[in-house]
Amino acid sequence: MEIAKKKDFVEVKFTGYSNGIIFDSNIEEDLKKLDPKAKPKETIAVIGEGMLVPGFDRELDGKEVGKEYEIKIPAKEGFGPRKKELVKTIPLKVFSEQKINPYPGMVLAMDNNLARVITISGARVMTDFNNPLAGKDLTYKFKIARIVFDDNEKAKTLLEFAFRFVPEFEVSEKEVIVKGPKVLERFVLSFKSKFKELSGKELKFTVKEEKASNQKSE
Repeated sequence: MEIAKKKDFVEVKFTGYSNGIIFDSNIEEDLKKLDPKAKPKETIAVIGEGMLVPGFDRELDGKEVGKEYEIKIPAKEGFGPRKKELVKTIPLKVFSEQKINPYPGMVLAMDNNLARVITISGARVMTDFNNPLAGKDLTYKFKIARIVFDDNEKAKTLLEFAFRFVPEFEVSEKEVIVKGPKVLERFVLSFKSKFKELSGKELKFTVKEEKASNQKSE
């Protein structure tokens, strides 16, 4: 019997429910209920490192690999409580200037956050910047499919979590070398200590020369 523990890299198969309705999944048959065209993505996380919803992350510790579980997570350990200060009234002209015609239920990106339009009254638009799942209790059905030992998978998982994309990298016995534009270097180096703690390898950076794009065509 294989048991997952904190700091382990694990692949998790899961479906999340709110009020009995699926809100997220990486299991194909459940994901199709959300979007028939969606393709499930592999989810690998490090237990105890905040890569998943807090309550879900905590529950992975000590679970048996391959066994199916169902857990309940209170709102405060999910997406947090709803905050009144995140419900804001915005002048309609702010939308008009961007050639946006708001309507109740509309979701759009504002100030690097997602906002949902609640109501429109005259020249005022009431918007909600709370996460749609804030204040809601959650249920997760899941299993830990495997514990991940492959160094490439570990590096990819950590880099994607840190930078929200996977830069070009190479893995050797003792280090992982990220290649990219000079501007990426300080972000990579700021992640060095955490990367070493979780992967056991040194994280290094090398500038990748970009090919000239102004070559004359024949």
